[in-house]
Amino acid sequence: MSDSLPSAASPGSSDPVRVVVLAGGISHERDISLRSGRRVADALASHGLHVELRDPDATLLGSLTDDRPDVVFPVLHGASGEDGTLRSLLEFLGLPYVGSPAAATRLAWDKPTAKTLVERAGVPTPHSITLTRDAFRELGAESVLAVVRGELPTPVAIKPAQGGSAQGVTLVDTEEELRRAMVHAYTYCDVAIIEQRITGTEICIGIIDTGDGPVALPPVEIEPLSGVYGFEARYNAGETRFYAPARIADDVTERATAIALDAHRALGLRHLSRIDMIVDGAGTPWFLEASVMPGLTETSTLALALEAAGHDVGWVYAALAQAAIREHSA
Repeated sequence: MSDSLPSAASPGSSDPVRVVVLAGGISHERDISLRSGRRVADALASHGLHVELRDPDATLLGSLTDDRPDVVFPVLHGASGEDGTLRSLLEFLGLPYVGSPAAATRLAWDKPTAKTLVERAGVPTPHSITLTRDAFRELGAESVLAVVRGELPTPVAIKPAQGGSAQGVTLVDTEEELRRAMVHAYTYCDVAIIEQRITGTEICIGIIDTGDGPVALPPVEIEPLSGVYGFEARYNAGETRFYAPARIADDVTERATAIALDAHRALGLRHLSRIDMIVDGAGTPWFLEASVMPGLTETSTLALALEAAGHDVGWVYAALAQAAIREHSA
């Protein structure tokens, strides 16, 4: 990643680059998106870009069509920003945007699909089974879980097949908790995953690409005080200790970095992503999931990783915006 400051001017013009930052939306993660969006908008403005912060609504597409910005920076979490729909529409409008292409976003958003693709690329990921709500109901919950327990004994993690911020996720230690955890996951998505639970150190690695190829940031170690890195622990200051860089051996860092980059490439991601992993007692990093739009709040791991790498957050966001413009016009 180049350390030269990107120009704040639009290509071929002395006017500042016009960026529309999209934040909010209607997902369960709306509040987090708003917080992330405000921070991105402020950081871009501090580097001389002209920024409009918008909450998507029925007037958005017409506005983007009539008054085309130089680039769109979606900071939307949940389905409204990470299932590929909005990015497909931006592509149809011919507008450059920061973030992964629509097709790659759809793949990463669906956790079973993402796990399959990274596993094919040689990335280790915990053994799991994907169960639809209809199958769980029609085949009988107890019968289904009896079969699953033979292959995936507790402890396991149960989570919705789509979604973020650990919403709908339950760590299950006993067989009696399984059914209740499945019902909880189904309140967020019609498909749920039962996944082998790896015990170890939870880390995440941010990936940034400002035009010279993907670069892995220092791994961030996550230590929730409650023992569970759930929604509250992610976004409430003081609920979690973060260590950037992570307190892991150099050789483990090298393996985790290689896995993060392999996963990013296997999913076809672009500009920025966050790869979540857990390192077991033997020092093996296991892929858990990928985020195409990591949280960018004051407690976000990506911001901590950028700081640990010595990068100015505003510079990086401006560089990503410029990269999106260059790639679109190439």
